[in-house]
Amino acid sequence: MFQLSGSGRSLRDLLTAAVCLLSFCGAHAGSNDSSTNNSATVLVVVGAPGEDEYATKFNDWARHWQEASKAAGARWLAVGLEKEPGTNQAGEVKALLDKEPKSGPGELWLVLLGHGTFDGKEAKFNLRGPDVSATDLAAWLQPFQRPMAVVAAFSASASFLPKLSGKGRVIITATRSGHEQNFSRFGEYISAAVADPETDLDKDGQTSLLEAYLIASRRTAEFYETEGRLATEHALLDDNGDGLGTPPDWFRGIRAVKKAKEGAQLDGLRANQFHLVPNDVERQLPAAIRARRDELELRIAQWRETKSTLPEEEYYQKLEPMLLEMAQLYETAQRSSSPTTPTPQ
Repeated sequence: MFQLSGSGRSLRDLLTAAVCLLSFCGAHAGSNDSSTNNSATVLVVVGAPGEDEYATKFNDWARHWQEASKAAGARWLAVGLEKEPGTNQAGEVKALLDKEPKSGPGELWLVLLGHGTFDGKEAKFNLRGPDVSATDLAAWLQPFQRPMAVVAAFSASASFLPKLSGKGRVIITATRSGHEQNFSRFGEYISAAVADPETDLDKDGQTSLLEAYLIASRRTAEFYETEGRLATEHALLDDNGDGLGTPPDWFRGIRAVKKAKEGAQLDGLRANQFHLVPNDVERQLPAAIRARRDELELRIAQWRETKSTLPEEEYYQKLEPMLLEMAQLYETAQRSSSPTTPTPQ
């Protein structure tokens, strides 16, 4: 185990610590099957298409999520996929959510593909049968304490963001306003990006939800530019619980470069920890260790924002125990994944 204590602490010590962590990760990647460690559930809801053309599009988008879920070893659930009209989709969605565990480290991914409406007061996601409002969905999700990602890939979806926002949640909407009510193409691009190796911006062998959001937003904008049309949708991401959302042009690479209001944690940090199809290193980490690791990463990222305001010694004194605990987590994971040597008889 490396040591950071003592008067000789320096940035070099911290870099050495980071190298130790990365060396461990690289040396122990590649053996475990994802299904043993990935307890995520992916629920994709295909809304009322209105026309056959849209039905084909929405089903195609949903298939991307299905394929990614299979690759991840995640539990796959679908509502409205190629179903005939006349069903009560809202009831189906609520019933499935009611059956899901409300706590634990396993992620819940809720993906909504289709059309939406906004009457100036309440936004709704269009379903076969009764539509579901932002208020309804917020009530259904209220009991959940587990990590959650909601991808609201439909028109007028921005009005869902403040009602669904909360601690531990990543909320992505296809629009920045309830008044952006034209057909949304964002769902096509984020569905294709979520497991595409080409969207791995930081080259860590996996595509995070943040990376998928940024690439999908870029491709959506490129569509309107190429077609010479005025863009009628502008995506937002919220993962710090303030319900405000951050547009993609606030990011440089995978880091937000503008400050959130009233000192709130920047959006993007939590979304970058969600990977539907994890790399080999992530596959090996038990869910509980991964959850604690993610919490530490967020705390470290928040602490980094204070560096310019604190004396160097004070800054590193607070950083040291977080890095040490991070190393201990990986050491624990290494022990748990190592085969047991038989005792000689």
